[in-house]
Amino acid sequence: QVQLVESGGGLVQAGGSLRLSCVASGRTFSSYHMGWFRQAPGKEREFVAGIRWTADSTYYADSVKGRFTISRDNAKNMVYLQMNSLKPEDTAVYYCAAETGGSMWKRFWYEYRYRGQGTQVTVSS
Repeated sequence: QVQLVESGGGLVQAGGSLRLSCVASGRTFSSYHMGWFRQAPGKEREFVAGIRWTADSTYYADSVKGRFTISRDNAKNMVYLQMNSLKPEDTAVYYCAAETGGSMWKRFWYEYRYRGQGTQVTVSS
């Protein structure tokens, strides 16, 4: 069982930056594929970024490519989402998620068994 807790959300002006963190319990964190998702009010949850357990492969939604960076520190059981050049449309609750095995590229919420409770990000115009 893996428990995930996100932090780092908040209110920021458009053009600003935030770094989200997600800490995972468990001794086998380094073997987990990690992902970030977000859900805006009235919208479906969507994929934001993913990173494989080796950390050598990252991938992003087109809407955040070039602005967001996912990274991980396996020694600390942490995964991060650095968000730059934030836009009002980035406003959402952000969730981290974890899974082992399966496909190499996990862009769907249902592909992850373990999920955090989310942290709110609000970008003002």
